Amino acid sequence: MMSLALVILGVFSYRDLGVDLMPRTESPTVSIMVRLNGASPEEVETTITKPIEETVNSIDGIDELRTNSGQGNSNTTITFNLEKDIKVAIQDVRDKVAPMLGRFPRDTQPPQVTKADPDSAPILMLAIYGDRDPKELTLIVDEQIKQQLESATGVASIQFFGDRRRNIQLLVDADRLNAYGLTIDQVRNAINRQNIEIPGGNFTTGASEYSMRTMGRITEVKYFSRVILTQRDGQTITFGDIGHVADAVQEIRNITRVDGQPSVSLSIVKQTGSNTVAVVDEVMRRMEKLKPTLPGDIKIAVRRDQSIFIRKSIEDIQHHLIYGSILASIVVFFFLRNFRTTIIAAIAIPVSLIGTFIIMKMLDMTLNNMTLLALSLATGIVIDDAIVVLENIFRYVEEKGVTPQQAAGEATAEIGTAVMATTLSLVVIFLPVAFITGQIGQYLLAFGIASASAIMLSMFVSFTLTPALCSMWLRTSDAGGHQSKERGAYAFIDRIYGHMLS
Repeated sequence: MMSLALVILGVFSYRDLGVDLMPRTESPTVSIMVRLNGASPEEVETTITKPIEETVNSIDGIDELRTNSGQGNSNTTITFNLEKDIKVAIQDVRDKVAPMLGRFPRDTQPPQVTKADPDSAPILMLAIYGDRDPKELTLIVDEQIKQQLESATGVASIQFFGDRRRNIQLLVDADRLNAYGLTIDQVRNAINRQNIEIPGGNFTTGASEYSMRTMGRITEVKYFSRVILTQRDGQTITFGDIGHVADAVQEIRNITRVDGQPSVSLSIVKQTGSNTVAVVDEVMRRMEKLKPTLPGDIKIAVRRDQSIFIRKSIEDIQHHLIYGSILASIVVFFFLRNFRTTIIAAIAIPVSLIGTFIIMKMLDMTLNNMTLLALSLATGIVIDDAIVVLENIFRYVEEKGVTPQQAAGEATAEIGTAVMATTLSLVVIFLPVAFITGQIGQYLLAFGIASASAIMLSMFVSFTLTPALCSMWLRTSDAGGHQSKERGAYAFIDRIYGHMLS
């Protein structure tokens, strides 16, 4: 019943385990980005980059500090020692950078302090295309697809590529602007003043009070031409006098195509720590539900799917795990030459491995190449304890003629210390791997814990399930009329071994 409890809990834990390519790692790298629009690289370096570099350089645990000054932006990348806690590191950087905003030039945007996130890479890219105007296609993708997929479980953000959003362009004629003696700042300020919605106070009537707003937003494109720029000598100058308005799309900065046809691409990023395969499955499930609601000429193509490689990699290791268990059982059968005893020993493999999923679930580990590799290597190890206990029980029945029930208790007690010593000697090899520091240590942490957990569970199974099955399934007739070492090749081995001992 204890082994059955392990299997049941292990199965339910397996269903909840995340699936990923490798264990999640956190690189202790922090980036600082500061923007100052219009500034030259030299000015950015002098007024922003160097002060930041001098300030953050005093933080403890920095391994490498890189800075880059460009046109209107400053980038600082801080790499800490691998032992540095990333949460502590990013907080230290924020504490140092926050007071510096007052020292930066006017119009400098607030610094953006971010940490390196391995989960920030897109896991799925969808391309939507059809025989439609790019602006109309963008509107369909935004309102009917993107907003539906953003609410999917595990989706952090969805980025647009190749979109053509509506853009109201106010095109100014420079000659007319000069003829009226106006500047572009006067035009911009006039439009900002007359295209605004601001609070209008409160209106009280009896026991009721209403909030009021001044509704000054321009609602139609043609109304921009009526914006009053200034008045001179009783003459009103409007925007239509110096330019015209165009209902167009944003300036083209990126293009995506499918087979030469323009498309709009959606790049989907998962939430940190979420299951890559599960997120992709949820997104694709929603896409299948959305397809009937889309116009008939809209087509969807999957341009990148990170889950495909993960599935194939995990499936390959799972197959190796199954094949290894079967081959290990065949080898045991070849030597024990008894189907019933082989089943008793082989049961230790699935019970130990499935029980390991409980530990993995408790420690928030995932099914990845490292953990499944650990279980694959443990396949031949977890059966060892069961074989040793089973063989000693079999020897008691064969040589001493006791019943399997009696042999199960006496033989297990006799060899228990030796089995425990063997198991712990393996654990002390695998478990310390979990304490390796650095980026490699983050990968080997999952490997060491999974291996040690499977081996410890195999000892538990050999002390509980194996003797219980021997007492119920083993038969006195399985031992035969002679001792194993008196038959066939074993008799020859026994004579040579005995001579060597002498």
